[in-house]
Amino acid sequence: MSGLLFVVAAPSGAGKTTLVRQLLAAAPDVRLSVSYTTRPPRSGEIDGKDYHFIDLARFEAMRDAGDFLEWAEVHGNCYGTSKHWIAAERAAGRDVLLEIDWQGAVQVRQIFDDAIGIFILPPSMTVLTARLTGRGTDSADVIARRLAVARAEMRHVTEFDYVIMNDDLQTATADLIAVARACRLKLEVQRLRVPALFAELL
Repeated sequence: MSGLLFVVAAPSGAGKTTLVRQLLAAAPDVRLSVSYTTRPPRSGEIDGKDYHFIDLARFEAMRDAGDFLEWAEVHGNCYGTSKHWIAAERAAGRDVLLEIDWQGAVQVRQIFDDAIGIFILPPSMTVLTARLTGRGTDSADVIARRLAVARAEMRHVTEFDYVIMNDDLQTATADLIAVARACRLKLEVQRLRVPALFAELL
């Protein structure tokens, strides 16, 4: 059967990346799609692991060649997901997770209507502001723009299947893991994954 496709989106500062890492540690057989981006790497980020860091000219060439399943420009930088890698992983029966923004999620679900959308929300705008400020990497103007964008992004939460409030990291992690497990345990998924067992028992 085709592997499941999880699409996780959130506004900047909601803790999406941390939660995704927790899920992947708990479910190592879920494969993370590594996006391509034109933004420079942050401290500690590794090319090929966190992102594929490329220049704008190469990004545009890949986009024009139809290599991306989805792509978007966010905060002045471009991000894209490899169409061919996703298709190959799913065809092999492996579950895949995309960590993208809401624009990309919409594009993905237009192509894969079985994609499972999960949106991460902060507990409040006050907490979100504190998180963005606490990074110490952006100016006040940049933070103000990110907050304005975050408000606009959160209006798209109704387009997703599941919503997780990231107030407490441990609880939010457990919620994300629970969603992934529940999706894998659906009757139609189990029938396809262990057909011999169903044939024997039923």
